Amino acid sequence: MFVRLHKMQSEFADPIRYVLKHDEGQIALNDFIGKQIEFVFTGQISCVNCNKVINKTFGEGFCFSCFSTAAAASPCILHPELCQAHLGLGRDPAYEEAHHNQPHVVYLAQTNQIKVGITRNTQMPTRWIDQGAAAAIVLAQVPNRYLSGVLEVALKTAFSDKTNWQLMLKNAPYDGPELLDIKWELEETLPSDLTQFWTDEQHTWHFNYPVLEYPKKVNSISLDTSPHVKGTLSGIRGQYLYIDNSSVINIRRHTGYQIKWES
Repeated sequence: MFVRLHKMQSEFADPIRYVLKHDEGQIALNDFIGKQIEFVFTGQISCVNCNKVINKTFGEGFCFSCFSTAAAASPCILHPELCQAHLGLGRDPAYEEAHHNQPHVVYLAQTNQIKVGITRNTQMPTRWIDQGAAAAIVLAQVPNRYLSGVLEVALKTAFSDKTNWQLMLKNAPYDGPELLDIKWELEETLPSDLTQFWTDEQHTWHFNYPVLEYPKKVNSISLDTSPHVKGTLSGIRGQYLYIDNSSVINIRRHTGYQIKWES
């Protein structure tokens, strides 16, 4: 069957469950753990916004024109502190109102290290699963994306907003303090006008991924240079498939690519 790649859909379970959706239904990827899979990139890439056939993608599956103009690719996606949705502004005010002028959370996520991030309320815990987090905790709740960005910037002096994907995929150990302890220490460092958004939430989320055995080294596969992927699906974490316990492919990175699923 032919599948147009988008990010894998996940379900919070023990372990996390993943599906790859396509026009005719979905592929339950957990059912293939420990089994051989095979798929081939057909060479066709389509923009996820306008469906135009393109040679390369920008951002997550956009053609250059849509990357430059589409609301879903606006600069505040990466830099929420630039968001203007709360002012009724943006590339598409209606889109901004529906997606960005909505309640957001600021959180800490833990792999081998701690990172700070933001997401819309409705994206919990999906956002953390997509990042391959081992654990996460909500720090603050704010009414819009802009304020979540302001808070994130204030916390970046203490923690990165990036995930070290290679260490995450190797399940490198974390030996730091508990997320809950960090949360209360951070509150004391915030400007007084931001502490009003801090929550009393004490629940720490923990995530178990369907990985048979974590590799000591990971080799990243790109469909542009390696269009034929074949091997044992030895695990899934974040948006990555593990192949033969040594190679990984980021499915979300290949948004808009068409594959022929042979398994």
